[in-house]
Amino acid sequence: MNQHRAGLLYGFAAYGMWGLVPLFWPLLKPASAIEILANRMVWSLAAIVVILLLLRRWAWIRELLRQPGRLGLIAIAATVISVNWGFYIYSVNSNQVVESSLGYFINPLVTICFGVVVLRERLRLVQWAAVAIGVIAVFVLAIGYGRLPWLALTLAFSFGTYGLVKKKIGLGGLESLAAETAVQFLPALAFLLILGSTGRNTFTHHGAGHAALLMGCGVVTALPLVCFGAAAVRVPLTTIGLLQYLAPVLQFLCGLVYFHEAMPPERWAGFALVWLALVLLTYDALRTARRSRRTVMSRVVDGAQATEPKTPA
Repeated sequence: MNQHRAGLLYGFAAYGMWGLVPLFWPLLKPASAIEILANRMVWSLAAIVVILLLLRRWAWIRELLRQPGRLGLIAIAATVISVNWGFYIYSVNSNQVVESSLGYFINPLVTICFGVVVLRERLRLVQWAAVAIGVIAVFVLAIGYGRLPWLALTLAFSFGTYGLVKKKIGLGGLESLAAETAVQFLPALAFLLILGSTGRNTFTHHGAGHAALLMGCGVVTALPLVCFGAAAVRVPLTTIGLLQYLAPVLQFLCGLVYFHEAMPPERWAGFALVWLALVLLTYDALRTARRSRRTVMSRVVDGAQATEPKTPA
């Protein structure tokens, strides 16, 4: 019970930090979104190296370097997550937090579509209904915004692609991020040095406090991941699946309450349809998990009865 409670606390901490991160990026102004992104790449690697030193988790590096295929997948993952990070920072600093939260609300639907198209998975009826409602929601939101919600779709598809690639890589979250930020490090550092040589780097021109905040990008990236890893080994996957909605909910509330972004009726209608689709997915996931547990328990009981010694007559 204590392990389960600790897992829940770690899970709430991880998704809570991911949900409240929109409050952090505006503190880094006047740095541009691309400068913030480059600093995030550089300082994330520094933070993760410190964590790996403390945990003494290095054995995976030698094995990884012997597998060119996995290294190629890591390069793809690093590229895709760079796109996701960059557009997310841009969305927050351009006052489009609500639309960015939409991207993470519809991400489970995108993941399901990838499962069908790429992995040839078969959907249950409820999942098909959720996807159909999600498609309708995008059309409703396109009417509400007067355009396709391209920012939300970019975030959803980039993160969905990232998840698909990471599934094939098969590394732990911390190790995978270490490898990805190692790929990002040199291009990001080169960009910052070029920016500094032209006098457009805010790191050295806006005081120690601003520099410290930019360095804090590493902690902001690594700490939620550490908490997520601690949660994942302590609570069931279905619980993690439910907790994942906490992040976009908090992002949505940040945009609505803190940044005072507009939400006309058409957008509320579109978001309501997305939420309905997520309710259907959650119901289906819980029902499937319950059936799986019953099947496992039934097999265990049948196995125990089959191996029970018979009493001679």
